[in-house]
Amino acid sequence: MAENNVLELNDETFAQSATSGIALVDFWAPWCGPCQMQGPIVEEVASKIGSAATVAKVNVDEAPQTAARFGVQSIPSLVVLSDGEVVKQFSGVQSEETLLDALSVAGVSQ
Repeated sequence: MAENNVLELNDETFAQSATSGIALVDFWAPWCGPCQMQGPIVEEVASKIGSAATVAKVNVDEAPQTAARFGVQSIPSLVVLSDGEVVKQFSGVQSEETLLDALSVAGVSQ
């Protein structure tokens, strides 16, 4: 499901890819309708910020430990991280502007 600019991470690959620098992580599942709406928005954000931040998707069914680590109880959930620390956390579908603003606050310039 992920485009070239969006990494697909799981419990094994999360630490090496999303815990340094700034990252936007989309916790989702393929059976989740709202997650299907969020996906293209996350891909658009990734294309706009390029290499300024890591953008990743985590399938909660395939990465339950990572989802639990961030307290994900409903999906889609989105987390902005700076060096592995939560800067902002969202639940439900978020607009492109909201996500870009959160990344800007974390230090990403477009």
